[in-house]
Amino acid sequence: MSRQLASKWRKTAALMKYPVAAVHIPQTKAFNPGNLLQMLSRYGMVYVKPIVGGGGYGVIRVSASGGAYRYTHMKTTRSFASFSQMYRSLVRVKARRRYLIQQGIHLATIQGRPVDYRVKVVKTERGWVFRSLVGRLARPGLCVTNLSKGGTMLSGRRALGLSLPHISGRHKRREMRSLTLTCTYIMESQFPGVGQLGFDYGLDYSGKIWILEVNTRPQ
Repeated sequence: MSRQLASKWRKTAALMKYPVAAVHIPQTKAFNPGNLLQMLSRYGMVYVKPIVGGGGYGVIRVSASGGAYRYTHMKTTRSFASFSQMYRSLVRVKARRRYLIQQGIHLATIQGRPVDYRVKVVKTERGWVFRSLVGRLARPGLCVTNLSKGGTMLSGRRALGLSLPHISGRHKRREMRSLTLTCTYIMESQFPGVGQLGFDYGLDYSGKIWILEVNTRPQ
């Protein structure tokens, strides 16, 4: 039986110990009004996510620009004239569980729809082997790419070619596989017993790879 870890905090903290992985991790902080205001001031856009949860459930995009504050939950976007108004409303709509705040990455898109990548590895008698590297294209109007939320699966090659035509897709797939192996060995050293891992990567328009999430029970 493969070991499973639900907490995003624990998995992020484990990777943050190693500089080779930490440079790919968006800044992450506990959800509270002070941290949210600070990160909005710095990044302009963040995601608030349940610490325990998957499938895109409960993920909310929050942004600030031109003196206005907005959040998008599923397909609904609401705007507010002040941070305090937005925060009070946000607390009412978020799931009743502990949340974290993650630096917002402006993902490369296909026809305006964000795309990210899931790389899955499984441990066998021969060691860790790759099972898949696929792109996930968000359903129109949504900021999450999860297939359970209507996202569309594409081959990694096609997703990279359509979203980042100015960058070598072959090089990026190789880079994702290399980063996956590095992070897999880190995860195994920190959490002995893991037998399968799913890494969710986002690429910005410069082609930088960001580790959005690590799953120990990838679908």
